[in-house]
Amino acid sequence: MNHSETTSDIRPLKIVVIGNGMTGHHFVEQLLEQQFSSASIQVRVFGEEKHRAYDRVHLSEYFSGQDADSLALCAADYYEQNGVSFHPGEKIVSIDKTRQTLTTEKGDEYSYDKLILATGSYPFVPPIPGYDQEACLVYRTLEDLDQIRHWAEQSKTGVVIGGGLLGLEAANALKQLGLETHVVEFAPRLMPVQLDDEAGLTLKQRIQDLGVRVHTSMQTREIIPGENSRYRMNFAEGTLLEGDYLETDLIVFSAGIRPQDTLGRQCELEVGERGGIVINNHCLTSDANIYAIGECALWNNQIFGLVAPGYQMAKVAVSHLLSQTTDENESADASSELFTGADMSTKLKLLGVDVGSIGDAHARTPGAKVYRYQDEPAQTYHKIVVSEDSKTLLGAVLVGDNSRYDSLLQYALNGIQLPADPAALILPESLPESSGAAPVLGVDALPDSASICSCLNVTKGQIKSAVSGGCTSIGDVKAETKASTGCGGCAALLKDVVNAELASQGIEVNNNLCEHFALTRQQMFHLIKVEEIRTFDELLEKHGTGLGCEICKPTAGSILASVWNEHIQEPQHVGLQDTNDTFMANMQKDGTYSVVPRIPGGEITPDKLIVLGQVAKEYNLYTKITGGQRVDLFGARLEQLPQIWQQLIDAGFETGHAYGKSLRTVKSCVGSTWCRYGVQDSAGMAIYLENRYKGLRAPHKIKFAVSGCTRECAEAQSKDIGVIATENGWNLYTCGNGGMKPRHADLFATDLDDQQLVQAIDRLLMFYVRTADRLQRTARWMESMEGGLEYLQDVILNDSLGLGESLEQQMAHIISTYECEWKATINDQEKLKRFRQFVNSDEEDKHIQFIEERGQIRPARQEEKQYYEVSANQIPVQEVQA
Repeated sequence: MNHSETTSDIRPLKIVVIGNGMTGHHFVEQLLEQQFSSASIQVRVFGEEKHRAYDRVHLSEYFSGQDADSLALCAADYYEQNGVSFHPGEKIVSIDKTRQTLTTEKGDEYSYDKLILATGSYPFVPPIPGYDQEACLVYRTLEDLDQIRHWAEQSKTGVVIGGGLLGLEAANALKQLGLETHVVEFAPRLMPVQLDDEAGLTLKQRIQDLGVRVHTSMQTREIIPGENSRYRMNFAEGTLLEGDYLETDLIVFSAGIRPQDTLGRQCELEVGERGGIVINNHCLTSDANIYAIGECALWNNQIFGLVAPGYQMAKVAVSHLLSQTTDENESADASSELFTGADMSTKLKLLGVDVGSIGDAHARTPGAKVYRYQDEPAQTYHKIVVSEDSKTLLGAVLVGDNSRYDSLLQYALNGIQLPADPAALILPESLPESSGAAPVLGVDALPDSASICSCLNVTKGQIKSAVSGGCTSIGDVKAETKASTGCGGCAALLKDVVNAELASQGIEVNNNLCEHFALTRQQMFHLIKVEEIRTFDELLEKHGTGLGCEICKPTAGSILASVWNEHIQEPQHVGLQDTNDTFMANMQKDGTYSVVPRIPGGEITPDKLIVLGQVAKEYNLYTKITGGQRVDLFGARLEQLPQIWQQLIDAGFETGHAYGKSLRTVKSCVGSTWCRYGVQDSAGMAIYLENRYKGLRAPHKIKFAVSGCTRECAEAQSKDIGVIATENGWNLYTCGNGGMKPRHADLFATDLDDQQLVQAIDRLLMFYVRTADRLQRTARWMESMEGGLEYLQDVILNDSLGLGESLEQQMAHIISTYECEWKATINDQEKLKRFRQFVNSDEEDKHIQFIEERGQIRPARQEEKQYYEVSANQIPVQEVQA
């Protein structure tokens, strides 16, 4: 079905998300990653807060100078650029399941086909008399923090009611604001859900040493006006606090959360006895068209109050929803992912104190055994819970030192057999009773299924795959897998896994982009996105030195363009942009573009030749046979590119990647098929190689050639990869290229059969992609390599580094996931919006004029152009671009 049929014949599926917290936003991200057509699915998001989704995990950083934008999980125009209708600050008050509509607080009504409830939770405030006074606040949203900051400016003392995770975060915030800070907890210890008595006591001592007063086993009876402060908190009988009361100017409630299930109750969804919208393993509610994810959802009678389970639910809901819309059979449920619970282990730093809790921390499993080690002078506490046979780790508690958390977590999650003496996992090596060096679990011992990043559910196997796929730094792996972009608690373990995998492949990489930035490209991308950096000058001021260079400026320009799309409007970006990649076409001197479809090996059918001629004639394009045996069509205006490519793709053409740092062409002679001198089918091999490696992204452009005999009509010895036929097979040449510094290719291997040739090229290209510097051609790459040609032959042909299999697997992955970029673009209405000649008008730019010469049209020179007046309201793309 073509695009026009899709948009006219099929009504788009309406998906509505209520809630724009971390989980709701992650649902939208997961949905957008499926790259569906906006003609098939429409997404609408309602957020009760006025802000776009932000990072609640690092909410306390708001008091350290971070603003709402810096905590945001996406760019300001993220939803708009992806075709999502976003309604911030618009509360939904009712849902009609029968009519499948919802109504906003303003009275507006919207329909839906599928509804996702991601309404989160609300702070539980105990019904203490006096709780609703003006300086009695909660710690949940940015608006809450604004209120806390406002009242803190008028206060000297602050109290947090609640000694759990969020309560201690709130206490840290009050302390940072300069208040004398107290924590009041009803339970006999801090963090009663995660810690045992000894751990809670150790944490209490450490926090009090930092200047925060902690009061456990305290029940607030009432809040009344104070004598020396704004309020007085009176406590129930039996209090341990002297005088039975505490005066304070500010009170922050952080006594737990409750699922925000109001809408579920209103529309009569099934709700748990103690709250929460009941869901099944697909995150479906009791209504087949409504999903619930995150803290508002109740699965197996459990509410999950961490971000990682919410993210897992979001992924499961997307999987099930799309399986329902794409699978017409009854096996759709079986093909989607399932939510079967989540690990609630946590690694935290509260008021600067390490706290870790893993699995069955309270030893509730029958037959469980406990090992404890406590160092009171150092204020550290370690505890592990093991199975009755002492072979499996069931849980752990750590306070004061989280250095062994990652290792213990992997023991617990993956069922790895414990050492003979499990106590050695928590005992210091220096102790006489220790059995020797603590057997900290190395990353090599982890199975590929081991979860490294629980927030985004990234496994060791996925990280290894990313490294095998070309990632050569932590930044690369983060960008590829999203590992450690949630809470960041897995950063150390992620680094260990990546470094171990790189070491196993013999790769040593300088991560710095250039002398001006101690960053990889992926790290630069992350900083620009997370910190919402808008200009190169701002990026340089925050994270760089000097004035920048030809390496970092184009890199930053590319990233800024990708994230913010400001290059066609903001002149400060003009010197940084790569227009060719932006519009997937090479921009010419007159502001028009060239169109270069792929013609593998130069072989083309008469029908396709006719289509090229018809397209060139229809759009008045100048045609030229290129040196790489393709047809270049010049003179296309920006708004014509999608129309031209639609016709070419319908005729069977693909993008030729003439604009990218990738494989360009595989030139060939006619070989043994036609030529009397040919000894091998060079045309067939050229076509095969071009189709095999098309779309491969590399540090620089790559060109091939295949000659059918030693007469070398395809000029293979001037290419990055050159193949010349012999009577016994193929000779392989490599690392030759033209340009400003031409270099003859070196003979790399002789008399290879087809399989040996392809294997050698697979390995060569992947090794180049992994190890070359940015914008480094193959010729310079080999010249800069210690050992040069001989070393490269040893690595590729003799597999001296043991990389052969992984290089081949990486290439196989790239080949299997190839997608024509132009085909994907013309099927995406949002991507097509950028192909306009004017930013604010659909009219053509008549400044671009052509004249006839040698039987074809060509761009008119300035003195040949006729005057044409552009409307004052039109903003030419190329004028602001160039």
